Amino acid sequence: MAEQTTIPVVVNGACGKMGREVIKAIAQAEDMTLVGAVDRTPEVQGEDIGEIVGCGPLEIPVLSDLEATLVSAQSEGISVMVDFTHPDTVYETTRAAIAYGVRPVVGTTGLSPGQLQNLAEFADKASIGCLVIPNFSIGVVLLQQAAIQAAQYFDHVEIIELHHNQKADAPSGTAIQTAQMLSAPDKAYNPAQVTETEKMTGARGCTTADGINIHSVRLPGLIAHQEVLFGAPGQLYTLRHDTSDRACYMPGVLLAIRRILPLKSLIYGLDKLL
Repeated sequence: MAEQTTIPVVVNGACGKMGREVIKAIAQAEDMTLVGAVDRTPEVQGEDIGEIVGCGPLEIPVLSDLEATLVSAQSEGISVMVDFTHPDTVYETTRAAIAYGVRPVVGTTGLSPGQLQNLAEFADKASIGCLVIPNFSIGVVLLQQAAIQAAQYFDHVEIIELHHNQKADAPSGTAIQTAQMLSAPDKAYNPAQVTETEKMTGARGCTTADGINIHSVRLPGLIAHQEVLFGAPGQLYTLRHDTSDRACYMPGVLLAIRRILPLKSLIYGLDKLL
């Protein structure tokens, strides 16, 4: 095999909103080569993914067979699969990539703690890097770091995440990750002031083990947004991140593709790569 000069990349979920952006970003990256585009949408099978996403012909047809595409990618050298599919399938597709020696960069949210643990054990056994990234935005990482600092001084916090109405899972992976990052062994949030009664189930959102309430909004017109609100007597401290274009995630996606190559285990969160 000739010396590898670029990173071969497969995009799973290539015709979705995020998948299309990833295709365009990879096509423009000098150190990457798109070697596969997988999508189950029947009407696009066999079509050139470059023509579909509007960046010109790439001579890569859309296929529905992920495993065959992974085998082909693996033959190209140390390769990567970027996954933006669906919570119902992401565990199996990630596991398949590891099994075929293709390093998965996973942007699909919805993996349970048990599934993450199983994938971590499988990646360790195979000595294959795996990145599970709930949010690829650098701005979200900065918001989360600011929230960690604020949590040292506030005992009351709630998280509101807002997404488009085609998002299948709730709360978002970003909101769950943010709450996890605020967790501390000696910290319990939102100590009760009164006995609360929900007149309608879910009015107060869901609550983490350490008392953080998370609220999910799903509406057309939104892309991805998150607020972390800290409250104390006489003051409210609000951290907010808004997405206006999915292109904002692409620097994080490309960074993950580049950083995963030497890894031999599962890493969760973009902050671990910065």
